[in-house]
Amino acid sequence: MDIKIKTALISVSDKSGLDKVVQSLKEHNIKIVSTGGTAKSIADMGVDVTDVSSLTNFPEMMDGRVKTLHPNVHGGLLSKRDDKKHVQSQKEHDIEDIDLIIVNLYPFEETIKSEEREEICIENIDIGGPAMLRSAAKNHQFVTVVTDVGDYDDLINELNENNGSTTLKFRKALAAKTFSTTAYYDSLISNWFHRNTNEPINKFSTAAKLSSTLRYGENPHQSASLYKSSMQQSGIPHAKLLQGKELSYNNINDADAALQLIKEFEEDTPSVAIIKHANPCGVASGGSLCEAYMKALSCDTTSAFGGIIALNQTIDKETASEIIKIFTEVIIAPDVSDEAKEIFKSKNNLRVLT
Repeated sequence: MDIKIKTALISVSDKSGLDKVVQSLKEHNIKIVSTGGTAKSIADMGVDVTDVSSLTNFPEMMDGRVKTLHPNVHGGLLSKRDDKKHVQSQKEHDIEDIDLIIVNLYPFEETIKSEEREEICIENIDIGGPAMLRSAAKNHQFVTVVTDVGDYDDLINELNENNGSTTLKFRKALAAKTFSTTAYYDSLISNWFHRNTNEPINKFSTAAKLSSTLRYGENPHQSASLYKSSMQQSGIPHAKLLQGKELSYNNINDADAALQLIKEFEEDTPSVAIIKHANPCGVASGGSLCEAYMKALSCDTTSAFGGIIALNQTIDKETASEIIKIFTEVIIAPDVSDEAKEIFKSKNNLRVLT
């Protein structure tokens, strides 16, 4: 079922791309309702915009904490257009249909990464935004919801191709994406609140973003993707690839096993771990990094062939010269000296991560 877009509500913290989507709505004679700074931005474009307070008959209050949490907003989003009781309630309470919302959330993730004060982080927890997104997504049978700036072009194309309407298929796909977004957002907040506790968490969820789609999974007929945890900034997914092609699924598993093992050693003690198929085939410490590597290699020189090497100190020229004497898939270290980088360049298929 196609739904003609007559009224759109826009409330965005990220205003990139806003001009092009607003111009598209104007071209299709769609009424625009907006909030605070977003309304000002739209007005500055020379486009007519109605402030949400005209819809709610309430001003924004409490430093913007309360502005869209109102029956005139959520009734307009949640009403079933084909339900006589819903339509009657709208008439009785003078609630207008809202056919499209474009909402992105307060930048909580960016705020916690910048290590702002706790009270600043708390103020960047969006309440009204997720509530509107969930209302619209639940009622996707009648309402279109856009929360990703990257979907603006798709929305514009959809409106152009359907004479200002959207299809159910389009609305359903955006609804699914919206619930993923709000779940991700709430997981970030939950994990942030639990960040300094050692107490068991009764219900746990994690927040992660797609980093890359891998060539295949554990076996060639399987698919796999790599996701980055938004609460961490270290580990294999966050490592810098100095040379070589992207890691495979099995490379990532082995590399993580090697990294976790080498992290057991003190940084001031040169230590090396060699991993093959997620199992250690050599682990050692020594007076120097090169000595530690030679000891680790001597544990099982056969299994080390084609393995993954993790080192806990900067790789120097001497260590690099020894490492390249056998075939190695991946090397992981805190850093690599310029001399060692030049040595590794002689092995095109060698991946080097820092």
